[in-house]
Amino acid sequence: MSENEGLMCFKCNVPLVPTKTHFSYLKHNFSEEMPRCPVCGQVYISESLVLDRMIPVEQMLEDK
Repeated sequence: MSENEGLMCFKCNVPLVPTKTHFSYLKHNFSEEMPRCPVCGQVYISESLVLDRMIPVEQMLEDK
């Protein structure tokens, strides 16, 4: 069972579906498959993704 399997949107009460999601930070753009609500569009970003991937990239970009 994957980490994101079975996630539900709290607002809409529907299952989140993997959707290609675009991010932009300090003029750098990237896409990632993320669990997203098909109704309201809210994206779920796991704590492990933030700690393991996003924070190190953020720090690297800010140090430039």
